[in-house]
Amino acid sequence: MKPIQFLSRLAPAFLLSTGLTVSLEVLGPSRASGQMYNPRSLDAEEIKDTLSADDIPTGVGGFARDYTVNLESGDQITIDAVSEEFDTLVTLMDGNGIVVNENDDGPDGSTNSLLFARISESGKYIIRVRSYAGGGEGQFSLKLTRLRPVQ
Repeated sequence: MKPIQFLSRLAPAFLLSTGLTVSLEVLGPSRASGQMYNPRSLDAEEIKDTLSADDIPTGVGGFARDYTVNLESGDQITIDAVSEEFDTLVTLMDGNGIVVNENDDGPDGSTNSLLFARISESGKYIIRVRSYAGGGEGQFSLKLTRLRPVQ
């Protein structure tokens, strides 16, 4: 990998982790779209998407795709990430990027992810989908379920 290619993949992850921003145009042609970090809103309960080398470099190998969701204090949620093409890892972070919970493999023994969380503070949260150990790319489905108490 050429030095500028390495920097164009490493710099956004470093900047995100430190809270700094920069136009992606200065990072080389592979990221020359001029876009800033702007996760997609998770508007539907279930989506199908693709993880690729065009997504966010994780800094530890592989790439990640982020989604924002508004959650309320007291919400109990599950997040399912399922892929036939890579070993999923799903992370729930608060609006400041602090990890609330993370799951690699679900209880069914597969490499799909199933995360449970009880939300203690209302606000915007980030759901991150990536491959375990940076080991893959491909199509996946992501499902957010809000568990409701029995009436």
